[in-house]
Amino acid sequence: MTPELTQIAVTLVIFLALFLGSGLWIALSLLGVGWIGLTFFGTVPVEKSLATSVWGTMASWTLAALPLFIWMGEILFRARLSEILFRGVAPWVRWLPGRLMHVNVVGCGIFAAVCGSSAATVATIGRMSLPELKQQGYDQNLSIGSLAGSGTLGLLIPPSIIMIVYGVAADVSIVRLFLAGVFPGLMLIALFMGYIGLSAILKTGSVPLDDLKTGFREKLRRSKGLIPVVLLIAAVIGSIYLGIATATEAAAGGVIGALLLSAWTGTLNWKTFSESLLGATRLTCMIFFILTGAAFLTTSLAFSGLPAALAGWIGSFNLHPFALMAALCLLYIVLGCFIEGISMIVLTTTVVLPLVTSAGFDLIWFGIFVIIVVEMAQITPPLGFNLFVIQGLTGISIFKVARATIPFFCLMIVGVVLLTIFPEIATWLPSTMDTR
Repeated sequence: MTPELTQIAVTLVIFLALFLGSGLWIALSLLGVGWIGLTFFGTVPVEKSLATSVWGTMASWTLAALPLFIWMGEILFRARLSEILFRGVAPWVRWLPGRLMHVNVVGCGIFAAVCGSSAATVATIGRMSLPELKQQGYDQNLSIGSLAGSGTLGLLIPPSIIMIVYGVAADVSIVRLFLAGVFPGLMLIALFMGYIGLSAILKTGSVPLDDLKTGFREKLRRSKGLIPVVLLIAAVIGSIYLGIATATEAAAGGVIGALLLSAWTGTLNWKTFSESLLGATRLTCMIFFILTGAAFLTTSLAFSGLPAALAGWIGSFNLHPFALMAALCLLYIVLGCFIEGISMIVLTTTVVLPLVTSAGFDLIWFGIFVIIVVEMAQITPPLGFNLFVIQGLTGISIFKVARATIPFFCLMIVGVVLLTIFPEIATWLPSTMDTR
């Protein structure tokens, strides 16, 4: 890069670090750095650029799915779904090595498919599973670690809030992203359950003896509460895959289904309805505010020519594509120690996507790759959100919680490696849309 562009880059990074370090909201930090970039290094009026970038970002039909999916998750969060999932899943996993420990993984996987939020998934499943597992004498570290790791599935298994954010930032199909997340999500579930089973076999005493025998008819009776949840998942994802509905239309249907499910469980009243609506509004406004700040910063950087120059500079090193992915993986893990997932996505897209495209990687595949890495950041101290949620549920030190999640962090690294070696894990299902 030229000395002038280097000076611009260093100046903007310093101001961004100062703003974030001072505790200023992320959205305001992005807006502030964008204003500095245009005012001192640009030639376009700030007010015109701000209006254009904000309107261009917000006037997106794709983004309409975001508040709807968030609202669906908020409704189900208050519908005693954790109790339904625990009672419904438990009879089916008792025969596996690790027994009820698998409820954390399967329960999080199911709830992730109707929620899309990692923190909400951990909080909902953990409220029911952690006290029950502790009471029955299961290994606490394995219980906590499996919950923290499995809770990250809320970002990967569709519908996912962060997938929508990435899709808008990278200008790729939300529907294809949703489909691309299915098999990687199942892959992580298989890795987690395999580790739990192996740990139960190798570590005697981590799982209590269980002589309870449950007949097939009794299993079905206990699982009847799962049927509406499974139907809701099938309706939302199936309608998207079959082309019956767009992501936004499927989200609207999901809200209706969530309201019906809440009514069926007896939790739908004015209080829960208003709380879910206000909760969805607050989270949506926060995400939209961050997207607005990122859009303005992106516009500011574009006028300076910095992203293209930085991408060209990194490209001049002629890194092997796998080496580039390893470097990006490390970058996102480090950023995840200080910044939450959505902010990471919107903050890095402008610089990272040109590199990924020039290396020949598919942007749909990269979206799944980066979401798994962001998932890893959810259980990375000091700002791993899932760690704080579990600390609030258990009262255990954040460092003990983090230590318990290390095996599942390593399993996610295995998942990233498998996804890189076999990209078809993410790309095959979206490609089937072209053959129908």
